Amino acid sequence: ALQYCIPPLPSYSAPQFEARPMHDIRAIRDTPDAFDAALARRGLSAQSPAILALDEARRACILAAETAQADRNAASKLVGAAKAKGDEAEFERLRALVSEKKDEIARLEEDAKAKDEELRALLASLPNLPAADIPDGADEDDNVEISTWGSPRSLDFTPKEHFELASVAPNMDFETAAKLSGSRFVMLSGAVARIHRALAQFMLDTHIDKNGLTEMNAPVLVRSETMHGTGQLPKFGEDSYQTTNGWWLIPTSEVSLTNIVSGEIVEQSSLPHRYTAHSLCFRSEAGSAGRDTSGMLRQHQFEKVEMVSVAHPENSDEEQKRMLRCAEGILEALGIPYRTVVLCAGDMGFGAIRTFDIEAWLPGQDTYREISSVSNCGAFQARRMNARFRPADGGKPEFVHTLNGSGLAVGRCLIAVLENGQQADGSVDLPDVLAPYLGGKTRLTVEGTLA
Repeated sequence: ALQYCIPPLPSYSAPQFEARPMHDIRAIRDTPDAFDAALARRGLSAQSPAILALDEARRACILAAETAQADRNAASKLVGAAKAKGDEAEFERLRALVSEKKDEIARLEEDAKAKDEELRALLASLPNLPAADIPDGADEDDNVEISTWGSPRSLDFTPKEHFELASVAPNMDFETAAKLSGSRFVMLSGAVARIHRALAQFMLDTHIDKNGLTEMNAPVLVRSETMHGTGQLPKFGEDSYQTTNGWWLIPTSEVSLTNIVSGEIVEQSSLPHRYTAHSLCFRSEAGSAGRDTSGMLRQHQFEKVEMVSVAHPENSDEEQKRMLRCAEGILEALGIPYRTVVLCAGDMGFGAIRTFDIEAWLPGQDTYREISSVSNCGAFQARRMNARFRPADGGKPEFVHTLNGSGLAVGRCLIAVLENGQQADGSVDLPDVLAPYLGGKTRLTVEGTLA
């Protein structure tokens, strides 16, 4: 039987595979100043001097090893001739040279391997380069609002947070969940559990039937190389859970869905590939102690309906806008007011070149909270996964672009539905689009039942 390592491990097992770098070393050689300038927008110091020094040392070792191999081959050819001539002195000199070159080659190859591993580790630790059109800034305070939809209700009573509502409290049990698993878990029951399930089903049906995504049911346990491919490793190992035999519990099904094309060369005519999946997700929430401890806003285990696209590089920006509209459309159908922001360079996730966040209005907190992030990762993940497409004109295979977005986080969407639909008596009016999934019911009564 599997034994899961929970709470989160303080460290993780080193990947037992050849890690591919996420940055093109040739581009860094050609334009080191541009590379450093892009990283500076993320608040990082210049990295190209260290990268190029390692690269030069690695290539020098390789060249020296090749030269030594050529000398060894030449000496090997002369050994027999010296023996045939009876020139023992020359024979012994050449034989010693062959042995010496063999040792030299082994040493140089080992040095080159060590330099290569050091270079790969450095490149793997660096985030993606931000797109030129995103705003500069250090943190979330510098993000830029680009649109809003809907208006928060004008209430004649003081709104409550989701877990405080009379209709919700009986069916949202944090104490029992803590008894079973510890903090930041919740047990949903009855009508609230059904609403949660209805939301996930509604999202899936919308993405499949209206947005043209292909439904997938993918593993939630993955190998280290799979996590490495989308950038969770090596830098963010402590943010996830690992089993005793080395599998990882996915923090999002982006990991599983994006890696479908890992190591593949797909035909250009097949692009874009558009996937969606409803899955459990697991995050240790390392570094978030004390944040959002009340309610179910920030949990170790949660559910998400994810969207992933694999696109042609020329079309990925438009694909990102399309994915954004898919996610926004879910909130509009549910009648949840929201705003959309573009993240500044300093607030973006590790793998993104551009990210749009959708923030739903939560009356109980009197603020907007993130419910979806839609990111274009460019070729960053594809380079790591070696995921390419064959151009229609028959040219050399090129890296695809990968994109991901929440469509939506189910638990946070449940919070938004409950808080925005709350009434003065603690009951909740539910969105009409959920009625087909709730047996025609449109209301959560004060007693916690559907009506």
